[in-house]
Amino acid sequence: MVVIVVVVVVVVVVVVVVVVVVVVVEVVVEVTTAAALVVVVVVIVVLTIVAEAKAVVVVVVMAFIVME
Repeated sequence: MVVIVVVVVVVVVVVVVVVVVVVVVEVVVEVTTAAALVVVVVVIVVLTIVAEAKAVVVVVVMAFIVME
C-alpha cells in the first residue's frame, strides 16, 4: 500500500515538474521570438528611415547643384 502511494506521489511530482519545465520553456521561446521580431521590425524601420533620409539628402544636394 505504502509503495503504491509513494509511486503515485513520485509520478505526480515528475509530471508536474515536466509540465512546469515545458511551460517555462514555451514562455521563454515565445518572449525571445517576440523580442527578436521587435528587433527585426525596429531594424527594418531604422534602415528604411536612413534610406529615405539618404534619398532626401541626395535630392536636396542635386537640387542645390541645379540651383547653383
